[in-house]
Amino acid sequence: MSKKLHLVSLGCTKNLIDSEVMLGKLQSYELTQDSSQADVIIVNTCGFIDAAKEESIQTILDMHQSRKENSLLVVSGCLSERYKDELSRELSEVDIFTGVGDYEKIDELIAKKESRFSPEVYLANEKSPRVITGSSYHAYIKLAEGCNQKCSFCAIPNFKGKLHSRSLESIAKEVKALVDKGYYEFSFISQDSSSYGRDIGLEDGLIELIDMIEKIDGIVSAKILYLYPTTTTKALIDKIASSKLFETYYDMPIQHIDDGMLKVMKRGFGEMKTKELLEYMKSKDDAFIRTSIIVGHPGESDEKFERVCEFVKDFEFDRVNVFAYSNEEDTTAYEMEQIPREVIEQRVDILEKIVQDTTKKSLEKMIDKTVDMVIDGQSSEHEYLLSARPLKWAVEIDGEVLINDTNDIAIEYAKVYKATITQLAGMQLLARVES
Repeated sequence: MSKKLHLVSLGCTKNLIDSEVMLGKLQSYELTQDSSQADVIIVNTCGFIDAAKEESIQTILDMHQSRKENSLLVVSGCLSERYKDELSRELSEVDIFTGVGDYEKIDELIAKKESRFSPEVYLANEKSPRVITGSSYHAYIKLAEGCNQKCSFCAIPNFKGKLHSRSLESIAKEVKALVDKGYYEFSFISQDSSSYGRDIGLEDGLIELIDMIEKIDGIVSAKILYLYPTTTTKALIDKIASSKLFETYYDMPIQHIDDGMLKVMKRGFGEMKTKELLEYMKSKDDAFIRTSIIVGHPGESDEKFERVCEFVKDFEFDRVNVFAYSNEEDTTAYEMEQIPREVIEQRVDILEKIVQDTTKKSLEKMIDKTVDMVIDGQSSEHEYLLSARPLKWAVEIDGEVLINDTNDIAIEYAKVYKATITQLAGMQLLARVES
């Protein structure tokens, strides 16, 4: 009888790829959704901000509470790496600790019941024994690990290190192998994707990446996530817009727009250049623009907060993630005078209401448009509705469209169809399949 494995992957999609590598190394185990039946439980943690850290700790404790006798509880990932000494001391419930360097050695650590923290940050490549989860047609491809930016609020470079890019050849081999397995949609990710290749001598790494990916037969759609303002060029914006394969999708977290705040946050670009870049993206046909805003960073006065609210309202991003500032040790903002938590929460509520309005306007613009959509299956809303996603939208984060009219076409899940958006009900788009 094979042993059973339960894995919980927390945090970002970059973390998910590392979890998929661990699954690849542990294919002799039978996967189970029931942690109480597992012989090995792995929690791949996130340690980015307070909310993520709290979720990671609670998940570890929950897994310990539900585990069966003689099972192994393994904790890996960013939280484990960042707080290795504290967690090892305080979480006696955990049998094995490992960080961000040993994902491909997880089978060895489990066999030896050994904790280990390698000094090198692991970067998955075309040889990694990865098991894709959650989709039969879409895969994330990690371009690099680490980050060369010095944002005041971010501790990631402290435990992920400097930018470390994969070669174009490595990426091409992985994508081709996945295409051969039936995958046709890809999202290329890293901490600062627009810096990809700068550490290995590539001046325009993403432009070269786009040229390379466009030559691979069998890909239907691709997009790049996590652009950084100072490393995103107009040439790159043009390249994405002119590509027949890459979606005109610009995911660039600006974090703020007030000039003084951008300087305090060490974002590199000031207000004028950030706006210029965003307007250039907006000038591209059918551009979809997503961003992130941090609310309550030290130094954010009422006036500065109002400025970012007005900008978000006026620019009308397609999607905005709003984050409450999290005060992280080992960052330059940590020792600054902090804004009261209740003020931050009030500001988050205000900005989120603005974002709901701008998102609704983005959705309204899609009514009567016919677009390529992939149908994933039955919707959780109702058994007679199907869950679909325009290929322009990013997986999971941009929402779903509900198909309420299939035109009597025999629908195959994970396939792409032409569908016309017919109406917006509240914040939910409805569509009719055309072909």
